[in-house]
Amino acid sequence: MNFSGKYQVQTQENYEAFMKAVGMPDDIIQKGKDIKGVSEIVQNGKHFKFIITAGSKVIQNEFTLGEECEMEFMTGEKIKAVVQQEGDNKLVTTFKGIKSVTEFNGDTVTSTMTKGDVVFKRVSKRI
Repeated sequence: MNFSGKYQVQTQENYEAFMKAVGMPDDIIQKGKDIKGVSEIVQNGKHFKFIITAGSKVIQNEFTLGEECEMEFMTGEKIKAVVQQEGDNKLVTTFKGIKSVTEFNGDTVTSTMTKGDVVFKRVSKRI
């Protein structure tokens, strides 16, 4: 399955609680909670580029499945992680006590991030 495309956030659950759990300042949480960000994904074999635009903030991360890489987290912090593919439609990684699962189903992408007992879920649609 090729994951390439542009996707816009449609819904999100537990945004504020998750952002607080990862240390995001309250003023940034309030500014970002209603932004319907756009993610552009470019896949070339096992290599991926994610360009995430939320308001004026742009985060660009590149990785190759199964290889350690450095990525920018939503807090602006640089993290090291290894992204794995599970089955035909899931990208999974764990970093700093956070498990991230991105699942592709047709034109819908469901991203779930879990830290402790706080689960943040974001659903995006292809645009």
